[in-house]
Amino acid sequence: MSQVIRISALLMSSALLMVAGGMHGLILPVRGAAEGFSLLALGLIGTGWSVGFITGSIAVPKLVQRVGHIRAYAVMAAIACMTILVNLIFIHDWAWIVLRVFSGFCFAGAAMVVESWLNEVSDNRSRGTTFSIYVSVTLFATTAGQMAISVTGVAGYIPFVLAAIAYIGAVLPTAITRTPQPVPLQSASFDIGLLFRTSPIAVMTAFSVGMANGAFGTLAPVYGLERGFSTATIAYVMSLAIVAGAIAQIPLGRLSDIIDRRAVIMGVAVTGAVAGLLMMVFNPGENVFLYIFFGLYGLAAYSMYAIAVAHANDFAQDGEFAKIASGMLLFLGAGSMAGPILAALIMGMAGPVSLFIVTALFHGGLALAAFLRMRVREATPADERAPFQPMPAERTVTAETVAFDPRADEIEFDPDAMQEGDQSSSEQTGSDTPAHKQEVQ
Repeated sequence: MSQVIRISALLMSSALLMVAGGMHGLILPVRGAAEGFSLLALGLIGTGWSVGFITGSIAVPKLVQRVGHIRAYAVMAAIACMTILVNLIFIHDWAWIVLRVFSGFCFAGAAMVVESWLNEVSDNRSRGTTFSIYVSVTLFATTAGQMAISVTGVAGYIPFVLAAIAYIGAVLPTAITRTPQPVPLQSASFDIGLLFRTSPIAVMTAFSVGMANGAFGTLAPVYGLERGFSTATIAYVMSLAIVAGAIAQIPLGRLSDIIDRRAVIMGVAVTGAVAGLLMMVFNPGENVFLYIFFGLYGLAAYSMYAIAVAHANDFAQDGEFAKIASGMLLFLGAGSMAGPILAALIMGMAGPVSLFIVTALFHGGLALAAFLRMRVREATPADERAPFQPMPAERTVTAETVAFDPRADEIEFDPDAMQEGDQSSSEQTGSDTPAHKQEVQ
């Protein structure tokens, strides 16, 4: 509880940011479809977010080095607030595509600042708890933002203004906090060759998840609108998918600590493919089957990436976690950029329900790849695996999330050597700075 109180201001800022992001991400596709935007334009809006998010993850650390965390966070929140208000002023497809790049950039920068800050105030003993609290806050805040749309709808100016208030309100807790500012942010360090050598199936999972979930997150609301669903129903089923995936991470992750993680990936990929096929076959209306299929999809689709990160980490050598996890972000982002465009083109040719052709194909292909890899390479023994950790939603994972992850500190993996490791790292650094930060730097 003392740790929660210590970081409460940062968690409040993060919660407000996620509320705004949840609202913003649902307003644009639903309102855009209602305004008559083409499916391709709506897909490009999703691609714009991914482009901006990846660019922000790379560029924002340089801004923080120049002006500091508080000023950089204020800049990100202010531009995000301005962006959604300009969305309201210029309701045009190409304007929204460009503006979505800015919102993705700012969201990535703001998230990185908060995560870096939380990482700085956590020590080796509390980092796992702090990380779990942060994941929970992002989940509930994003869900709250989406559920707010079920009340406000997307017509008129009120949802845009409320999201703008949440964006700018996120500045206040960090502006008045007494928590010391952390060291400068770290840019993502990519080593694609190392990632492929370490775990090819992790690369395939990251890309497939990016393709499927990028398409689903952007265009599933459009599918709902084309089917005549109410805005409230769209908000409910989208929130259900995210919550189901977040809840499923824990039991599936713990199961992957016991059996071959690739078997778990194969199982959830098959489940995701089946959910997509069921949606295509039954194409349900606003009834219980819609909620069952969306919940089943979310359970599978939004739990795979965290398991893939854990699997890649099982084969990583000391000090390689940050490079491998950052490399996976690159493939996740590439899939998130391409997925909405591919799905939009297919939906334009075969109808709204064909969105689930894209998700089923990539989930089915991933299940096959996991099965083949199990026949090529032995699994890491259970007692030699790094423990599974839940992760935030894929669209909000940055290089600072990687540094914040407790698995970035290898000392956590060896309880018998923890005391010795803490002492040696303290002697080497001459400070209380966690060893993993020295490695990332």
